[in-house]
Amino acid sequence: MAEQTVRIDGRRLRLSNLDKMLYPETGTTKGEVIDYYSRIAPRLLPHVRDRPVTRKRWPDGVGTAEDATEPFFAKALEPGAPAWVRRFPIDHSSGAKDYPLVDDLPTLVYLAQVASLELHVPQWRFSSTGERQNPDRLVLDLDPGPGVGLAECAEVARWARAILRDIGLDPLPVTSGSKGIHLYAHLDGRQSSDDASAVAKELARAIEADHPDLVVSQMSKAARPGKVFIDWSQNNGSKTTIAPYSLRGRAQPTVAAPRTWDELDDPGLRHLLFTEVLEREGDPLAPVERDTGPLRAYISKRTAGRTPEPVPDAPHGEPAPEGLPRFVIQEHHATRLHWDLRLEHDGVLVSWAVPKGVPPTTAKNSLAVMTEDHPMQYLDFAGEIPRGEYGAGIMTVWDTGTYELEKWRDDEVIATLEGRADGPLGRVRLALIRTEGRGEKSQWLLHRMKTDAEGRPQGEGQPVVPLDHGGHAAVSAPETAAPAEEPGSLATPKPPHRSPADLRPMLATSATPGLARAAAERWGRAWVEMKWDGIRGLGIWDGERLRLRSRNGNDLTATYPELTTADLGLGPEPAVVDGEIVALDAQGRPSFPLLQKRMNLAQPREIDREARRTPVHLYLFDVLTVGDRDVAALPLAERRGILESLARDAAAPVVVPPVFDDVDAAVATSGGFGLEGVVVKDPSSSYRRGERSELWLKVKHSRTQEVVIGGIRPGKGNRSGTIGSLLVGVPGPEGLQYAGRVGSGFGEQMLARLSELLGPLGSAENPFVGVPAADTRDAIWVRPELVAEVEFAEFTPGGILRQARWRGLRPDKNATDVVREDSLSGRG
Repeated sequence: MAEQTVRIDGRRLRLSNLDKMLYPETGTTKGEVIDYYSRIAPRLLPHVRDRPVTRKRWPDGVGTAEDATEPFFAKALEPGAPAWVRRFPIDHSSGAKDYPLVDDLPTLVYLAQVASLELHVPQWRFSSTGERQNPDRLVLDLDPGPGVGLAECAEVARWARAILRDIGLDPLPVTSGSKGIHLYAHLDGRQSSDDASAVAKELARAIEADHPDLVVSQMSKAARPGKVFIDWSQNNGSKTTIAPYSLRGRAQPTVAAPRTWDELDDPGLRHLLFTEVLEREGDPLAPVERDTGPLRAYISKRTAGRTPEPVPDAPHGEPAPEGLPRFVIQEHHATRLHWDLRLEHDGVLVSWAVPKGVPPTTAKNSLAVMTEDHPMQYLDFAGEIPRGEYGAGIMTVWDTGTYELEKWRDDEVIATLEGRADGPLGRVRLALIRTEGRGEKSQWLLHRMKTDAEGRPQGEGQPVVPLDHGGHAAVSAPETAAPAEEPGSLATPKPPHRSPADLRPMLATSATPGLARAAAERWGRAWVEMKWDGIRGLGIWDGERLRLRSRNGNDLTATYPELTTADLGLGPEPAVVDGEIVALDAQGRPSFPLLQKRMNLAQPREIDREARRTPVHLYLFDVLTVGDRDVAALPLAERRGILESLARDAAAPVVVPPVFDDVDAAVATSGGFGLEGVVVKDPSSSYRRGERSELWLKVKHSRTQEVVIGGIRPGKGNRSGTIGSLLVGVPGPEGLQYAGRVGSGFGEQMLARLSELLGPLGSAENPFVGVPAADTRDAIWVRPELVAEVEFAEFTPGGILRQARWRGLRPDKNATDVVREDSLSGRG
C-alpha cells in the first residue's frame, strides 16, 4: 500500500507499508497492529504515561515459531522521530539518551508505524520537569521454568497475593503474553526503587521457603527446571517490564493482558491474542493506577469542608454529556486579580490562569499559565475561598457557554467559544499555544484569532505540502516568490554596501510551532525554510570568487576553500548573499558535530586535509545586493526571485533549498529527516541588517542556547586531570547571568581542545551574577570570551539551564552577541 499522511489528534503522521506482514503465522499486518494500538490506547496509556519507554522493533516481522526474527532493541529515540514526541534524557555511561514518553495516541501510532511491537517501561515515572520519581507500583514476574506453565504460575500468584494483602498491598494479575504472569500492586510513592526491590526480594524468598518444591528466587537458570522463578529484580530503577496491553513479538500476536483473579482459577488459562483483548471490556488493572487520575493535583490541594469548592472523592473525570463541550471563565480576586479559563475535555475542566483576561483584539496576546485540572462541578462555582486555603479569594462566573473544537494537542488548542447571550464574551475564536514547560505551570500564549462578521474562521493558511515517493518535499518556492520585475529593471538603485556594519545578518526570534502558525495567519500566508544545522555565512561575490564572513564579522574565506577558491557560478555581477555553511553526514543530513571539525582549524595543511574528509555546502536563502543595487528593502518574496536567478547555474556546493507554504508540513518534514528545525518568515519582510526580528521565527525540534563560558570545575573519577564541567552564563541587564553547569556531551578530543583554549583565559575574578556558593567551591574562573552552544530541556524560573548537554564551540559568535533564546510568550 502506498504511503499516506494522516492527522491524529492534530498531529501529522506518515504511514507506510500497511499491508506488510508482521505476524506471518496469523497473517497479521502492520495496518492491523496500528489499528490494535489505536483502539486499545484508552486502556494502555494510563499504564505507560510519564514512563520512559524502551522498544523492541521488528521492521521485517517476527518470523515463525521455527524461524523467529531477532528484534532491534531501542532505548534512545531515533533521530527521525517527530519533534512532538515527548522525551526526557537518562544518563548512561556513554552519555545521555532521550527516551520517548507515550502519553498520547499519536505517539503510540508512530511507534506502531516503525514496528515497535513491544513496549517496556519501568515502575517509576518522570515528573513534569523530567525528574525521576519514586516507583508508584511494585511488580513480580512469575516466570515458569521447563516443565511448568501458567497453571503453576497462577498457584504461585495466589500465594503471593495472600502475603501482599497482609502488608497492605492488593496485587492484580497480568498474563504476560509470553510465558508467565506479572503481579502489579500500587505503591504510594514514598519508597525508593531500592526499597521496592528489597520488599519484592524478601517476599520471593518467603514464598520459596514455604514452597521450595515449586518456587525459586535465585537468578541462576540451572535452578529453574520444574519451578516458577519469582523475578523481583524488575523493581530496580534501571529495569523495565513489558507494558500492560503491549503486543508481544512472538509467533502469535499475543498481548500482556490484565486479568481477573477469577480467570486465574480457570484450568484452561492461556495467553490472549490481540483480537481477544479488543473484545474485552474495562481494565481489570485500573486500580493499580488509582492515584494517577487527572484530578489528583486538584484534590491534593484542597480539603473538603474547609473550602466551598467541590472536592471529588476520586481523581477521575466524568463521562462527557451529549452536545457541545462547555467552558467557563471565572473572575478570581485572589492575591492578584486574574481570570481562569476552563475548557471541558476528557471529563475534566482543563484550566489556565490568564492575568489580563481574553485579548480584546487579534493584535494583542495574553499570557496564560496552565493550572491543575478542575472537576466538572466547577462550571458554575462562585463563592469565597477562605483565607489560608489554596486560591483564597472571591470567585465569580464572568461568562460561560459552549465551544466548537478545531484542534486539541498538548501544545496547541484552537476553539470557538460562545458565551451567554447577555455575557461579555460573545462569540470568539481563541488559540492557546504552549510556549514554555509542560503540564501544570507551563506557559501559554492566548491569541484571539480572526473571524468574519458571523464568527467564522478566516485565514486558514495553505494546503498540505505533498511528499514524493522518497519522502522529500515535493515543493518549490511559493508563486509569490517570483520577482515582480526582472532583476535588471529594479527601481531606485543604491550604491553597494560593503562596510562591516552592512554585512551583519538579520536574525530570527525563537518560537514554537503554534506561535509560528499564528504569525503566518497574521501575515496572510506562510513562508517556511528548513533550518540547517550549520553556521551563518555572508558571501561577498566579486563575479569570480567568494569571500565569506561569519555572523560576528570574522573572515572565513581561508577556512572553507571549496567555497572560496573556485568559480561558484553566481554570475558576472558582484553580489552579497546570505546562507548557511553546512557539513553533511553519511545520510546526507546536516551535522553540527561534523562541522565542528572544520570550524576551529587555522593551519592550511589541516584545513586542506579536513576539507577532503568533511566537505561543506553553502545553502543560500537571501540576497542583500546585486551589482550596485541594494535589494534589502525589497520584500522577501522578490528577493527570493533574484536569488534564484543568481544561482541558476551555480556549482554543486551551492544549494538554494525549496520553500514550504505550510508550517505543519515543514515541521513534520524537518523532523522526519532529522533536521534542526524550520524558520518561518513574513514573505513581505525587508532584510533588516543586524536586527533580531519577529518577522523571522525559528522553530527548533530541540532547544539550544548559546552560552558564554566563565568557569571550570575540575573532573573527578575517570575525568580526573581534565574538565569535569563548564560553568556558563547568558548576558543579562546586570551582567553575565549564571545559567548552570554543562558536564555531558564531551568527547576526549573536545575536552583536550577546551583545556587548550581556556588555559590562557584563567582569571582570579568570578565573571557571573547569581552563581550559588555550591558551584563556586572548587571553580576555576576564566575570562568570559568563549561562546558555546548547548542543548537543554528548559530554563528554571531562576534562569538555570536544565539537563544541559554540550553541542560545540561557536567561534563565529561573540560573547556580546549571546541572548537568551526565549520564545515569544508574554510579549503580547
